[in-house]
Amino acid sequence: MNSKKGKFMKQERLVLGGGCFWCVEAVYSKVDGVLSAISGYAGGARENPTYENVCSGATGHAEVVDITYDADVVEMDGLLDIFFTIHDPTTLNRQGADRGTQYRSVIYYENDEQKRVIEEAITKAQKEFGDKIVTEVSPLPKVYKAENYHQNYYELNPYHGYCQAVIRPKIEKFKDKFGSNLKIKTH
Repeated sequence: MNSKKGKFMKQERLVLGGGCFWCVEAVYSKVDGVLSAISGYAGGARENPTYENVCSGATGHAEVVDITYDADVVEMDGLLDIFFTIHDPTTLNRQGADRGTQYRSVIYYENDEQKRVIEEAITKAQKEFGDKIVTEVSPLPKVYKAENYHQNYYELNPYHGYCQAVIRPKIEKFKDKFGSNLKIKTH
């Protein structure tokens, strides 16, 4: 536990994939209580995969974001509400134009309590969708950090076409829905 102004913070971890990790990381990096949001790869067979390996679809990895958060500031179910808002959990192995198992909707859990919270969040979110949620829920495998040029991609490249066309609308959707309920980092 880290000290935060003399108070001990309750650090927890959530690893999830909802399509391109640039999108997911850009949103979660704006949530108050999120200490870090690191783009990476998880759930595949190859050790130390590269972006090119993962993009081929042959490794079985998903693009994920490894989130560390202060559970005294934001709870896991709140983070999961965001997750089900910023991507479509009803599409198998794709988000928008991104297609392949590397773009699957997935949530990894570390223990039975996290699994229970995830399953409850899926049940709650299902009411918002006409199609069945196909999000994979699996035990947390090893997570490999993505290459440095993938970290903070939106913050470093806000005017890139993909950032403007795909990531920015997800951030706006997040702000529209949660802006009054969650503190949003303004950097």
